[in-house]
Parts: sequence; C-alpha cells; structure tokens
Amino acid sequence: MCELYVKADPILYESRSRSLRIRGVVTTLRLENQFWDILREIAEVDGMTTNQLITKLYDEVMEYRGEVVNFASFLRVSCTRYLAQRRATVVELPKARAQEGRGVS
Repeated sequence: MCELYVKADPILYESRSRSLRIRGVVTTLRLENQFWDILREIAEVDGMTTNQLITKLYDEVMEYRGEVVNFASFLRVSCTRYLAQRRATVVELPKARAQEGRGVS
C-alpha cells in the first residue's frame, strides 16, 4: 500500500505560493501543488476561477464561523472533503442504477 504514496511524483507535494486579493487585501497562500490542482478542479466545476473560489470559501467560512485560524489548513480540508464527496457520488451511482433496474424506489 505504501508504494501508492511513496511513488507519488514529488512535484505534487512541492509547495507553491500564490498571491491573491481577499476582501481588498493582498495575501499569499502556500499550498502543495496537489491542493492547487484540486482547488482548480472545484473552481472549474463551479464555473469560477481558483481565486474566485478561494475568495468565496473565505467569505463563507467568515460568515459561518466569524474567524479563520488557519485558512491554508481550511483549504486542504475542503479539498479532502470534496474528494470524499466525489468518491461517495461515484460509488452511489451504480447502486442507484441497480436499484432502478430492479424496480426498487
């Protein structure tokens, strides 16, 4: 099992910083390339740029929580939650189709 992780391309876990403007303030976020790729995917699915998505997530978490202690960690967790949700959807589709085929509702 460890080979799956150990053989990952090192570029995926290399960190990269990006500057963006959130609520009029220029800030720098440092995330691993893998997370930037996932954020880009989420943004594309939602019809946004990565910066727009990040700004929206920041606004929503601030509205809900009132603060963000570690925004980079919040983004990483958001990425993993997105992947878990996507995986659950992929697993549930065949089950739903099988039930439809049997007339189960």
